[in-house]
Amino acid sequence: MSSPQSSSRTRPVLVVAGVAVAAALLGLVSYTATKPADPSASGSPSVAEVSADPEAGVYEQLEKYARRDASDGLALGRADAPVVLVEYADFKCGYCGKFARDTEPALVEKYVENGTLRIEWRNFPIFGEESEAVARASWAAGEQGRFWQFHKAAYAEGAKEKGFGAERLRALATEAGVPDLARFARDSESGAAREAVRKDQEQGYELGASSTPSFLVNGRPIAGAQPLETFTEAIEAAAEKTRTSAKAGR
Repeated sequence: MSSPQSSSRTRPVLVVAGVAVAAALLGLVSYTATKPADPSASGSPSVAEVSADPEAGVYEQLEKYARRDASDGLALGRADAPVVLVEYADFKCGYCGKFARDTEPALVEKYVENGTLRIEWRNFPIFGEESEAVARASWAAGEQGRFWQFHKAAYAEGAKEKGFGAERLRALATEAGVPDLARFARDSESGAAREAVRKDQEQGYELGASSTPSFLVNGRPIAGAQPLETFTEAIEAAAEKTRTSAKAGR
């Protein structure tokens, strides 16, 4: 995988799954990554457009990356929702913060609250030690049912500029309402936290993600903090396909 970097050249990045059958299909799918144009969002290596054909035949393979675990503290929405959006992101990524502040709340209000959409977070730290530390801290907050509150605090405007050192992480946990801060500190440094982050990160690398944020919507790849309309179109299309399949199966 390429390391985070700015590039003035357009470069294709193949989305590659970890199983042979998916890899054969995924040759039909690509991301097109470009240099960020907004200096205020520095920290994200790239944004990208979706260049995958919705009928390319690969979505069913990638859809299996959704866990649909009802006990997952890093997920939002019904485990049996017809559409699952899997997000691979880094708390130090400027574009991830933009998505979290500007787009995700609208998706939650429109689709999660009515049971159409489930959002599953994957920690994908690619910006060094602080990225790893805040990823583990977010998981630890989730162990006490406060992941999404921590997520909101860590992605608040100007939050990443303050860094994610130990004292800052504790302050974010306090802001998020994590009840047991001593446990939070222990959990953040635990082997379980490291394993959970490693598992998420390896899944992202399996998919060929090389920039943040990257998404799957029922297996449909979307890269970058795209406009709200990109996500609503993908969610509506996935929901309609699920309804059509359900009717055909009757």
